[in-house]
Amino acid sequence: MVVSVKNVSFSYGRLQVLRDITMNAKKGEIVCLLGPNGAGKSTLLKCLLGALRPQKGKIIINGDDISNLDSIELARLISYVPQVIEQTFPLTVFETILIGRLPHLSWTPRQSDLEAVRRAIRLLGIENLAWKNLNELSGGQRQKVLLAMALAKEPPILLLDEPTSNLDLNSQLEVMDVIGDIVEDGKTAIVALHDLNLALRYADRVVVMKDGRVIANGKPAEVLKENIIESVYGVRAIVKNENGLRYVIPLRRCENA
Repeated sequence: MVVSVKNVSFSYGRLQVLRDITMNAKKGEIVCLLGPNGAGKSTLLKCLLGALRPQKGKIIINGDDISNLDSIELARLISYVPQVIEQTFPLTVFETILIGRLPHLSWTPRQSDLEAVRRAIRLLGIENLAWKNLNELSGGQRQKVLLAMALAKEPPILLLDEPTSNLDLNSQLEVMDVIGDIVEDGKTAIVALHDLNLALRYADRVVVMKDGRVIANGKPAEVLKENIIESVYGVRAIVKNENGLRYVIPLRRCENA
């Protein structure tokens, strides 16, 4: 396993957010974390990143307990794409993406650093934005810049928190296609998503969470069934299979949801 999470629990003070989470992610996989708001998806990603330290359990990456790795070692292994980007001073898109190379940078960027940025920009199709100020961009464009910044680091593992938020339908598919291409190239992606249909289409495995616990873990077609969706989301839904594609149609909220 590239990533192995074993019985991880985490609390913010007295508020327990993760409860005995166990999951794995292999090389060449997209693993989607699913569940309603407050399920613990973002907190789990931050524990994987090393930004939060679990009170219980272990997180193993490439055979090493992350508690034994320093921040530079972790930064070279993992790129994290948050839901939003905060800008405190003016930067162009190119400069922002170059920040993703920090774990590799010396005093000045080398040619290899600049080429990594250019490759990421091409992958996301944002060449026309390269020299625009980040403040000039829409929310969807910023989301693509965040992903390009993560890709420029060239890590083996990508952690993505709602990477399709703020994106239109075309851009959602575009970004997920890029993530799929990267994973086919031998990387691992762990993606927190709300969109069950994107998970059905792109995930190799899904981890369904509720109230800080893993409710189901497996292949999307085996896990995302009508009874699971109802118990986790409080929504009656139909799961259909047409022309080789599975998709979810929500019908109505359950009365006791």
